[in-house]
Amino acid sequence: RAESIGSASSISNSKYLTVPQTRPSVHFGRINGAFEPSGRMETHNNSKINNYLDGTQVGARGGTSPGGKHFRDSKRKVDYVLAYHYRKRASQHQRGIGSLGPLHRPSPLAIISNGEMGKSHSEQHPLDALEEERREQREEYERNLVEAGLEIEKDIENKSHGLSFVRIHAPWNVLSREAEFLKIKMPTKKMYEIKEEGGILKKLYEIWHKATKPLQPKVPQQNNTKMKSLSYPFSREKIYLYNIKDKDTFFDNATRSRILLYREWARYGAFYKYQPIDLIRKYFGEKIGLYFAWLGLYTEFLIPSSVVGIIVFLYGCITMESDIPSKEMCDQEKAFTMCPLCDKSCDYWNLSTACATARASHLFDNPATVFFSVFMALWATMFLEQWKRLQMRLGYFWDLTGLEEEEEHPRPEYETKVRQKKLKNETNKKDNIDEDEKEKLTWRDRMPGYLVNVASILFMITLTFSAVFGVTVYRITTAAALSISKNESTRSNVRVTVTATAVIINLVVILILDEIYGAVAKWLTEMEVPKTEKTFEERLILKAFLLKFVNSYAPIFYVAFFKGRFVGRPGSYVYMFDGYRMEECAPGGCLMELCIQLSIIMLGKQLIQNNLFEIGIPYLKKLFRKLKDERTEKKENDSNHSKHPQQWDLDYMLEPFTGLTPEYMEMIIQFGFVTLFVASFPLAPVFALLNNIIEVRLDAKKFVSELRRPDTVREKDIGIWYNILSGIGKFSVIINAFVISVTSDFIPRLVYQYAYSQNGTMHGFINHTLSYFNVSHLKAGTQPDISQFEQEVIFCRYKDYREPPWSPNPYEFSKQYWSVLSARLAFVILFQNLVMFLSALVDWMIPDIPKDISEQIKKEKSMLVDFFLKEEHEKLKLIESFIMRDKHRNKGETKGRRNRAASFCQFSRSQRGSFTSFSSQHTEV
Repeated sequence: RAESIGSASSISNSKYLTVPQTRPSVHFGRINGAFEPSGRMETHNNSKINNYLDGTQVGARGGTSPGGKHFRDSKRKVDYVLAYHYRKRASQHQRGIGSLGPLHRPSPLAIISNGEMGKSHSEQHPLDALEEERREQREEYERNLVEAGLEIEKDIENKSHGLSFVRIHAPWNVLSREAEFLKIKMPTKKMYEIKEEGGILKKLYEIWHKATKPLQPKVPQQNNTKMKSLSYPFSREKIYLYNIKDKDTFFDNATRSRILLYREWARYGAFYKYQPIDLIRKYFGEKIGLYFAWLGLYTEFLIPSSVVGIIVFLYGCITMESDIPSKEMCDQEKAFTMCPLCDKSCDYWNLSTACATARASHLFDNPATVFFSVFMALWATMFLEQWKRLQMRLGYFWDLTGLEEEEEHPRPEYETKVRQKKLKNETNKKDNIDEDEKEKLTWRDRMPGYLVNVASILFMITLTFSAVFGVTVYRITTAAALSISKNESTRSNVRVTVTATAVIINLVVILILDEIYGAVAKWLTEMEVPKTEKTFEERLILKAFLLKFVNSYAPIFYVAFFKGRFVGRPGSYVYMFDGYRMEECAPGGCLMELCIQLSIIMLGKQLIQNNLFEIGIPYLKKLFRKLKDERTEKKENDSNHSKHPQQWDLDYMLEPFTGLTPEYMEMIIQFGFVTLFVASFPLAPVFALLNNIIEVRLDAKKFVSELRRPDTVREKDIGIWYNILSGIGKFSVIINAFVISVTSDFIPRLVYQYAYSQNGTMHGFINHTLSYFNVSHLKAGTQPDISQFEQEVIFCRYKDYREPPWSPNPYEFSKQYWSVLSARLAFVILFQNLVMFLSALVDWMIPDIPKDISEQIKKEKSMLVDFFLKEEHEKLKLIESFIMRDKHRNKGETKGRRNRAASFCQFSRSQRGSFTSFSSQHTEV
């Protein structure tokens, strides 16, 4: 899709074309991107390009157009801009004539109208030879642009080095040709009415629209939103079908929307307004429009989940005082003497000292969290279903319904590898290789890259687990060190100190490894040499997501499913590094610690990585580039630098667009935090909502005013990201089932209440979960050195389901243990199947395509056929009328000739006597 940057606004973004270092065969549909090639840009006086002077004559007459959006003739718009970064010649630098510039170089090279080149050979410095070769490649590239039908205009250059721009205009014949080649749907002359749903839904929609009118952005709407133009892929042969009032505006000029986007979308003051999705798509294209539509829908769906999460949290707060297990744990009269938490330096302790932890755990470990887990699983399904419907609706209104997958051109890296393979085969004279294998890379050619990919990914996953293991070692050693401290407050706050510092270390490691993994994933994907850009992007996304998923969630998985599972029991503890016991969960369970871990990592990533990095790093890059350019400008003595900068100069100072992958990735990781472990942190949707309200405006401001305008790309969906979201939604069901059954105390409480309780209440639950241990069975050297207890301790308690020391099988797992384990496994199976069934039911009940849209698509196809028949019939009638007009004209001309002949006869009769005499004479002759 060819779009212009010219507009009446004072703010616009130029597009920069990719300038390859090799000799390319140019196709307009692939001229995209932003690139700063090294090398030197040469300009020449009196050289014509597209019959337009690019030398001093035009510049002397009028200079550039006001605002820098048109050629010097102020008529042709600047559609794309080539940016050259050329360097000072080595020979000039050595001779001290760097200020002479490229116009005084010893070997002139000029592009003339027929594309031929004149060149004088002389001895050159090696660096000059390299620059000469790059210049030739650039000029060949420009000739290919001209041959493709584009019109270009160069700057007047008389400086030794620096930036230079070549402006490109796409005329009507190029735009129409490429529109036909890309099968872009354009509006025809036919308009039809969009059928709206009637009844109560229509009334509810009208009420909702009136209620949300202050939230609607003030952007220009169509004159009649109930009418839609019938669209058809552009064809130059059927140009009479289209409503072409002005060829300059037929292919949409979207740049004028930028100021409006900034005012109604990109300001933080507009955070409460809906996004102008149609205007975003008009300016940035369908791919970016779909991203912001998806982000907006995701943010809207976070509102109900946040409300339910707050209700669940408030339920925990309200029922905290009536929670019987918490009361029993906090009861100092019925204190439970617990076994030491470490060897020698740790004393016996009362369970009542962990009262605060137990009460806090109830906020997130209560029956409401089970309901919330089921709700969030259905929420994820509803969100994906609603996105499919919105995607189809946008595809209909954006004329993407019939968009076919285009055959992509191979990437330059792929073509280079194929060329090298051909040369190698010709050198080795392997004639037995099939022609198809010579023309493409096979799995044998890619095998080294695949092996490196697998080995590297396994190494990085191992590195992530090693980081988690390192933090675990830190927790164990730090807890042991603080336990022998002489400071009472230090010893009493060991668990809080270790947990907080360990989570912060985890967060820092995650942020560092995230940046490393992003770069490594790109490097590994390049090693595979994918054939097309789409394949490259999909493989890059999969690698980056896998590595960042493991990196972000590995510490959380450890706390949820592994911490406290391999501790052992008093008298038979599991040790690490000879003397360091494996860490245990808090008396209230690991769910509270999981909540702390999840909240700090989630909030830290959102605050630091998603916000500070997005604001700070681009700002520092822009500042560095500005200082570098100012330093370069000071070295130039050319007076032309005092002129006002053109629009392309200002746009070049903006940050290049690097793609949507980072934007999607941070939201997908956040979606995982919201759905995967929501049973442990019901407030996750609330913090995600607050972050996304800022994120939408942050991304909007970045796209509108801080990045070069991205190339418009047509896409009918969000691609592989939908599959990743769907996978996370299904995986979250399993994870939440295990969190509820294994990490929380929900299942042990149910088993106790309905199987072991005397009166069907929770009284006695704490005593039921604590086993007895005879302190005389402690290993020698592990007993507490100094005990604060007045009475001698004979039995201590520990949290586990084991037989007491006086039973026939002391310290073996009890029947209660196997009962609870069976109930946990049964709950996982029941929960998973129930939620999967409900999700499938929701999926079945909600159609992927809205009914009104499917009817409109059918109606549009029928109307398109009728419109074609009508236009062809009118065309046929027009041709017949022309034929009849020609016949009448021919008859009139014949009659006129007869009249003229009769007049001639009368004239002859008057001159010669009579017509008869003339005839007789003629007959005689």
